Amino acid sequence: MTNPAAADLIARSNRLGADPKNTNYAGGNTSAKGTETDPVTGEPVELLWVKGSGGDLGTLKESGLAVLRLDRMRALVDVYPGIDREDEMVAAFDYCLHGKGGAAPSIDTAMHGLVDAAHVDHLHPDSGIAIATAADGEALTAKIFGDKVVWVPWRRPGFQLGLDIAEIKAKNPQAIGCILGGHGITAWGDTSEAAEKSSLWIIDTAAAYIAENSRPEPFGPALDGYAALPADERRARAAALAPTIRGIASADRPMVGHFTDADVVLDFLASSEHPRLAALGTSCPDHFLRTKVKPLVLDLPPSASVEESIARLQELAVAYREDYQGYYDRNAVADSPAIRGKDPLIVLVPGVGMFSFGKDKQTARVAGEFYVNAINVMRGAEGLSTYAPIDEAEKFRIEYWSLEEAKLQRMPKPKPLATRVAFVTGAASGI
Repeated sequence: MTNPAAADLIARSNRLGADPKNTNYAGGNTSAKGTETDPVTGEPVELLWVKGSGGDLGTLKESGLAVLRLDRMRALVDVYPGIDREDEMVAAFDYCLHGKGGAAPSIDTAMHGLVDAAHVDHLHPDSGIAIATAADGEALTAKIFGDKVVWVPWRRPGFQLGLDIAEIKAKNPQAIGCILGGHGITAWGDTSEAAEKSSLWIIDTAAAYIAENSRPEPFGPALDGYAALPADERRARAAALAPTIRGIASADRPMVGHFTDADVVLDFLASSEHPRLAALGTSCPDHFLRTKVKPLVLDLPPSASVEESIARLQELAVAYREDYQGYYDRNAVADSPAIRGKDPLIVLVPGVGMFSFGKDKQTARVAGEFYVNAINVMRGAEGLSTYAPIDEAEKFRIEYWSLEEAKLQRMPKPKPLATRVAFVTGAASGI
């Protein structure tokens, strides 16, 4: 029988994850603390249920929760070796598991266990990240939320961030949550209902403030000649360019593509500031782990011919690969994982739309959804201030993090024909 605290957590998680305004697909994590009887001693034991590594809040089930002994998890504070060795704490979580432990604990487990609140939500809403990535995000946080929400400067997820947020909660008893610079939001409550209410208040308050105070053209004025093509022409142009673009995205390994010509993408590409903003890249770790740090953007208007566009895309692909190699070389250290590939995962074509790529159809589609999240974040930040994502070095520390590499290595190897596309023609009588 599911513990009532865990049941409330699952229901809250499903509600929050069902609405894309609250968090991106498979993004964020939630937790609850409660009591069960220890089957060995027969005594009550305090437990932490927290969404495990991977998985999606909207479809979370009990099997997706990690279950830890709260006393043992909090005792890790006494053996924490410091920020230079904080990655070691992830392995230590395994020694805190209760029973079979459930799902594998994520890097954010410390945040949930150390914060002195029965229920905690960590989410990646577009409105919250817009404030988190604004150049004056700290001042905006105070202006928008007063003392109910506290600013936390950017820090890579991990044990130290958990300690930081726990200290902020202790020093600010009036606060219901915090804005994590460059990243997202964390909120808490004494009950599951209170935590959900805190999360939604932060998300909705940020969104309302952006809507009421944003400058009229956050992406700048319309770029002459870059308006979207009519729908039929867009699709025809996308079909003509798709083989070349998939080839560009598949130079290192074959990839599956997805295309969208959603208004949010077309409006972004029709605005004068889109080249500058695209070059700055995404900020939230969940975003650029799926999209790479920045997209490839065709710098021709939709009036260019298909032949001109293909030729320019091929030139830009060479430049993109050189730029990505430079990014890796500038930031890699002796124990960094090997470069994983230099091809773009997002290709933007003004007037036409966005191509996104991944190991399978779902991954390709989700990569595109994440870049739409990034566009929304940039719109909000630019509308109030200036978009200022985390810097290149910090992005690299996330993208080529040893813990991220270990997660990738644990994933099942692709099947032999994965990413290969077969096109079969002819009637059944001919097969």
